[in-house]
Amino acid sequence: MEAAAATTAAALLPPARKVFILPLLLLLAASSLVPRASSDGAQYDYRAYTECKPHPEPALYNGGVLRWASKITDFRTEDEGNYSPAFVLYNMSAATAYSFSCWVKIDGPESAHVKAKILTVENAASQCVGTAIARNDCWSFLKGGFTLNSTSQTSVLYLQTASPNASTISIRSPSLQPFSPDQWNQHREERIQQIRKRFVNLHVSDGNGSRVVGADVAVHQITRDFPFGSAISKSILGNGPYQDWFNARFNAAVFENELKWYATEPSPGKEEYGAADQLLRFVQSNDVTARGHNIFWEDPRYTPAWVKNLTGPELRAAVAGRVQSLLSRYKGDFVHWDVSNEMLHFDFYEDRLGGNATADFFSTARRADPLATLFLNDFNVVEACDDLSSSADSYVSRLRQLADDAGVTFEGIGLEGHFAKPNVPYVRAVLDKLGTLRLPVWLTEVDVSAAFDHATQAAYLEDVLREGFAHPAVDGIVLWTAMGANATCYQMCLTDADFTNLPAGDVVDRLLGEWQTKEVLGATDDRGSFNFSAFYGEYRLSVTYLNRTADATFSLPRSDDTKHINIRLPPGPAA
Repeated sequence: MEAAAATTAAALLPPARKVFILPLLLLLAASSLVPRASSDGAQYDYRAYTECKPHPEPALYNGGVLRWASKITDFRTEDEGNYSPAFVLYNMSAATAYSFSCWVKIDGPESAHVKAKILTVENAASQCVGTAIARNDCWSFLKGGFTLNSTSQTSVLYLQTASPNASTISIRSPSLQPFSPDQWNQHREERIQQIRKRFVNLHVSDGNGSRVVGADVAVHQITRDFPFGSAISKSILGNGPYQDWFNARFNAAVFENELKWYATEPSPGKEEYGAADQLLRFVQSNDVTARGHNIFWEDPRYTPAWVKNLTGPELRAAVAGRVQSLLSRYKGDFVHWDVSNEMLHFDFYEDRLGGNATADFFSTARRADPLATLFLNDFNVVEACDDLSSSADSYVSRLRQLADDAGVTFEGIGLEGHFAKPNVPYVRAVLDKLGTLRLPVWLTEVDVSAAFDHATQAAYLEDVLREGFAHPAVDGIVLWTAMGANATCYQMCLTDADFTNLPAGDVVDRLLGEWQTKEVLGATDDRGSFNFSAFYGEYRLSVTYLNRTADATFSLPRSDDTKHINIRLPPGPAA
């Protein structure tokens, strides 16, 4: 029986990726006897660390289910990287969200990326669940998470280095905590109540200052504080139905292409700001916050053709002209600027102008538009665990390198969010790590691949949006759903050509409905008070008692303190 199980498991692994896991195979026969692990009702732990420490911190959740997992001390395969150690896990559910963390250290090179992976033995499928840049002189924190595509009788959680010179991975304080779907969703909702809403105490008195008992209170939200928006393009100009649909929902926007260098200066000295100017007038006339995207794009595919032919002094002059032209024209108009777009993946300007080019861009932009928040913006930070160029640690490392070497002060973290199937526990873990920097984090270009049907796109979009809105590090969300003149979008549309919602649009409407305090009705208690909780934003209230009414407006900004409002009713008619 034991030999047959071992033979079957080994046969499931492709020859190119044959796994030498004799200790694991010996455990297979016992797997059906091991009960499914449960989460014991733990609350999600948002703690994370981005600094390398001389000693590891204690395990989150006291280790979670890894307290009972079998451990393999030398787990290796023939594909890329080295593996050690690994944990054998039984009866893992596809419906469960797993949060994984540990501290890692390597022997060999000064630093190397370490991946955590989960292997399901039944089909030999593995997926990346978390990464960290490990060093040989201190301990780095790796945090990630995953859900499985299908229930697995036997799985292996293991570590891999991207460097062939790293001979050994040391691990401390490992933890794997499962959460049922209900628990995961409950934690999100509880977090929303904590970070997006505030308690209000309304006290009503009469002209003599005496409390008024039984006064009718009506509170209505006028505007939302949390920026939630969409990309737009010049196709919205002059399109009344599109403008009405957009304005009924969004309080934030980004121009899809109209501010990019290839659009504003298609040939040397020929500047074309007409479309951008009109879009700016549209958003400003509707009190919509606008992000500036972008000043420079490091991807050579989207660099103006004429700029690609420049070198040395000519390129420097063109770059200086770009910053001066763009930011002098729009100084104070955009709350953010994506200064050097996708610089974790590409280096067009640094390759030609030297390693200080990015630092110069940020310094020049800061002088030109001191009120704007300057962002680094990149893809695959939350979307893909396997892209080491844009891992959370790579992002942090690049920020720190520019700060230390060139004195650049970064002010915002832009995460594009072009998703295939989202790994939601991984998304949360990355946000946890980036949140330690105490900088505003925005999901700047959220969409879901067109490879999925509309219903699947909508389901995945909802998961991403709920995760972002519930995370304390996230300060705004913008969808990459601009509709072009031919009623097409980059990957995902919210409506059809007639502005009838598609499933993704229905998700947006449903969430916007959940994330605002449309109306609160009630009456003052025996102390003349009325208490309620409401989302951050601007409000209108009305208090009525015996044909006397007092109206007021109030702002509910972010704070942990209860908002106290005193309303004094006008005196009644003379007897």
